[in-house]
Amino acid sequence: MASEWPTKTIDELKAKSRAAIAIGPFGSRMKSDCYVPSGVPVIRGTNISDTRDLIGEMVYITPEKAAEVVSSIIFADDLFFPHRGSIGLVGIVPSKGAARYVQSSSMMKLTCDRSLVEPLYLFYFFRSAQGRQELLKNASTVGTPGIGQPLSSLKAIHVPYPPLAAQKAIAALLGALDDKIELNRRMNATLEALARALFQSWFVDFGPVRAKLDARPPRQPRPCHRRPIPSHITRLIARTHPNGWEVGSILRQADLLSGGTPKTDVAAYWNGDVPSASAKDVSQCGEAFLVSTERTITNQGVEESSTKIIPELATVVVARGATTGRLTMFAHEMAMNQTCYGLRSKVNTPFSLYCHARHFMERLVQGGHGSIFDTITTSTFEATDVLLAPKEVLLDFDKHVTPLFHQVRANLHQSLTLAILRDTLLPKLLSGELSVNAAETMIEEAK
Repeated sequence: MASEWPTKTIDELKAKSRAAIAIGPFGSRMKSDCYVPSGVPVIRGTNISDTRDLIGEMVYITPEKAAEVVSSIIFADDLFFPHRGSIGLVGIVPSKGAARYVQSSSMMKLTCDRSLVEPLYLFYFFRSAQGRQELLKNASTVGTPGIGQPLSSLKAIHVPYPPLAAQKAIAALLGALDDKIELNRRMNATLEALARALFQSWFVDFGPVRAKLDARPPRQPRPCHRRPIPSHITRLIARTHPNGWEVGSILRQADLLSGGTPKTDVAAYWNGDVPSASAKDVSQCGEAFLVSTERTITNQGVEESSTKIIPELATVVVARGATTGRLTMFAHEMAMNQTCYGLRSKVNTPFSLYCHARHFMERLVQGGHGSIFDTITTSTFEATDVLLAPKEVLLDFDKHVTPLFHQVRANLHQSLTLAILRDTLLPKLLSGELSVNAAETMIEEAK
């Protein structure tokens, strides 16, 4: 739908300051060997999230190095775009982050004229399908994806241009949805950290447990110096150790599940109601649960292929490629392709299994096979020894952490609903088809 608003180009909306639109430093001026443990943070494509917040690991350069690339320094509310690699994405420098950042060599930045345009409004424009299409208009996918003449391309983009007050209202409305999504993300990180700390206390720090893993002779239970073991667990271990605690394959306590892919050239197999998880879905999830997938298949696709329905709460692990070993749990039943393995608890303790898998996965990846990328196979699971706790301990642990993981899953479902609502409202607000007041009513009804 054509916009009801007039348009302006990015070149008209950029700040009057020098280097308001600028590309990142040439690669030779900021190589990876310039990175230091702390200093001025460098924003890379991997730091762009599905909200305004930065994610992932940050790298740093010294203030002296930053002074050498002054045109690439970005401040609060500046927008940044990959012109190479993850093209089509956009980020905005957080107002409550570091005092300044430096964009990497694969980025270009935009400083806005605040008297003409609200930066957050522009951010949401570029998050829309229309804005993304504009960014990709001069893209090349030969070799590493890139944007031809990136700065000229950015300057020439036309943007719907409502009055500044309307821009701010649109940005505030969409920003509130992103704020709630980000709050849920931080809450989930805290909840999962609590569950993993409890796992560490019960299954890793406990003296006799470590003795078993280190193949030393078993000794009497004693509390860890860092945190005491709960008395009910001490009693359980006293009853079962050393015979109850064993070292062996995780497959003694979990079923290994595999997947498959329907034929891609059969249209009747695809775009159905069954989520179909791939290594990409799992590796990019970054949460304890996967709630949605990039592709879906039909029931016919399930019935007439080697794919299988994997139950909810199964732990799913990427089995090959650059992201081997990344894992998550399925929030609900999903199909799964052959790039992953699933683990289903044999004793109905999915959360201890998930925590256990997170704990030993680095070791598992190191023991993987493959000449180019690490690969996990059935024999990798069979040959990897882990600590196997008694069933009573597993059940007790799951009883303690189940409320935590249930809240994590509920938060993720809510965030998915909010993201769908945000992305539905976005083009209608940008075009002027929907007023901010009408959008607020839709949000209240959705709540």
